Amino acid sequence: MKKYLFLLLSIMTITACHEQCDKTQQTEIANISEATVSTTVAAIEKLHPNTPVQLINRGVKHAASLWRNVDGNESDFQQFCEKHFIADASQKELMFEKVSRNLEILYGHFNKIALDLQRPLHEPMGDIIDIDKTFGGYSAGSHLIEDMYRNKLAFNIALNFPYYSLSEKEQNAATWTRKEWAYARMGDVFTARIPAEILQNVSEVGSASEMYIANYNIYMGQLVDEKMQTYFPEDMVLLSHWNLRDEIKSHYSKGADGVQLQGMVYEVMKRIIDQTIPKDVINNGNYQWNPYSNAVYKEGQAVELANENNGRYQQIINNFHAMRQMDAYTPLNTAVKRAFEGGMEITQADAEQLFVEFMSSDALMQVGDLIKQRLGRDLQPWDIWYDGFKARSSIDENALNKMTRSRYPNAKALDDDLAHLLVKLGFTKEKASFLAERIDVDPARGSGHAWGASMKGETAHLRTRIPESGMDYKGYNIAIHEFGHNVEQTISLYDVDYYMLNGVPNTAFTEALAFIFQKRDLELLDMKNDNLEKEALQILDNFWSTYEIMGVSLLDQRMWKWLYNHPEATADELKVAVQEIAIDIWNEFYAPAFGIKDQPILAIYSHMINSPIYLSNYAFGHLIQFQVEQYLKTADFAPEVERLFKIGSITPNAWMQAGLGEDISIVSIIKEAQAAAAKLSKK
Repeated sequence: MKKYLFLLLSIMTITACHEQCDKTQQTEIANISEATVSTTVAAIEKLHPNTPVQLINRGVKHAASLWRNVDGNESDFQQFCEKHFIADASQKELMFEKVSRNLEILYGHFNKIALDLQRPLHEPMGDIIDIDKTFGGYSAGSHLIEDMYRNKLAFNIALNFPYYSLSEKEQNAATWTRKEWAYARMGDVFTARIPAEILQNVSEVGSASEMYIANYNIYMGQLVDEKMQTYFPEDMVLLSHWNLRDEIKSHYSKGADGVQLQGMVYEVMKRIIDQTIPKDVINNGNYQWNPYSNAVYKEGQAVELANENNGRYQQIINNFHAMRQMDAYTPLNTAVKRAFEGGMEITQADAEQLFVEFMSSDALMQVGDLIKQRLGRDLQPWDIWYDGFKARSSIDENALNKMTRSRYPNAKALDDDLAHLLVKLGFTKEKASFLAERIDVDPARGSGHAWGASMKGETAHLRTRIPESGMDYKGYNIAIHEFGHNVEQTISLYDVDYYMLNGVPNTAFTEALAFIFQKRDLELLDMKNDNLEKEALQILDNFWSTYEIMGVSLLDQRMWKWLYNHPEATADELKVAVQEIAIDIWNEFYAPAFGIKDQPILAIYSHMINSPIYLSNYAFGHLIQFQVEQYLKTADFAPEVERLFKIGSITPNAWMQAGLGEDISIVSIIKEAQAAAAKLSKK
């Protein structure tokens, strides 16, 4: 439920409110005074003398914060509260059960509507026309919250299940029962009152941002050098940034030739970052393009094409202005606070401090020297994605492609194999069948994603790109990652004890399980890894991946803080700022390990456009993954995965304590990485 709510409240819009929205803002005014709150609390206390006054006070205050003059006057408010406050514990539990059931119905069906309307955008179902985009941007649930205010359901729930702040949840975590946690999560349903017009606009622009990124393909077979020589397969089309990054990873086993190809991909990335990429080479294979000189050719003849002209940064600007439209309506009054304290339930300041401490560790220099030793060359900027700690890094990707294409020629083949894959991971046949029956595999236009169900009876969806030639290894690797998400989504919906606790504390936890699955991709292809250094390599792989994503996450955080300090910035000004912030972070935290300065590579991530303020979830996901992996070393994998993800959406540290008996920490991963690097350096 919590993940659905914050998805609903965090989507973006490109414009200010419509005229109707302006009228709503002018006429809907908060009208409950502190005096009325006090009078109402006293009246309810008199009616229910055995009820703790602090509980009455919390409920009345919260309901008052949401009440507007269109809902009634102060006398109406007091009468409503006196009538609807529930003092009897059994009656309150009955109400909780009924509200939970109905919210599951509503959220579940709205989620299914959104999934089905967006299928033409997410799946290869022919050409996308304007009507597809319009339907895909339509949010059937955008009026739900406001409707529940209008019919007073929202006030009934807010009065009896009031909101607790993050700090209050943390203070109560050690003593709350599961039911009390579930009650608190019901209190998270109505924390803000955002006009439906804003939410509808938000949905439309969110869809537009996804489409911008989903169509950001580079035709690699059309890249040329000064001699008009091509280096990549003619039919290779890679999505930015995911597939470009994975292409760099695939060349670590190819020596000097691989370095040359990696360098060419990096030149493409730099053109995307600074927006000098010619607009018409994006998602278009009709031109040859030299990313070094930026020259463009058609049938061997030089042509002039306009650059993209800051379209990438205009998307971010649009998202920012949309987020600001929501600020006045929420107690977490910036998009940054909503993403961290609301969505992740970790403060941005705490996240930044943790990331800075990690990236200041001496262990990074130690591991960087080890990578340099293993590569036999100086580090290059793209070595933030060094893939040599993975078992597959020494395997020819063509051999892997042959294997995955044969095994998974289409989506149905993967769908039919899901239960078998789960059995390989240690799940019982019964549990494997239960989970697999609730996960559907779909081909994707983009790199792929996992879309969970929001009610029992519906299935989660695994999307991955599958060419006509069959699923290549990159697509398979992403699919196994998304499969991990789907398993979490299914366990934490069907096996959790209260619907209000379905899901995980934040998306870092689902990312953790996705990473854990993804690391086992070769195992699921029946390729054994008998390397005695396997454990040390896995530790270093996680450590270096955490290093990479923390820098990107820090850039995302600082960019949004910059936007709030420069609210009228243009796309061109933002482009300059993002590159400057990226280079500053590089010079402080990466240049010491890499021995090279002034690199903008951290700014390539597509999440900055279509998933604002999301990247930090990946960084926490790596930390949580490491701690869970360390725990699973001495535990039975599948049963413990089931136990951990039945805990549900309590706060992050409370989940860690309940699941692993420890808080989120960087201490163990740094210590283990130092030991692993020392071990491998002796070889």
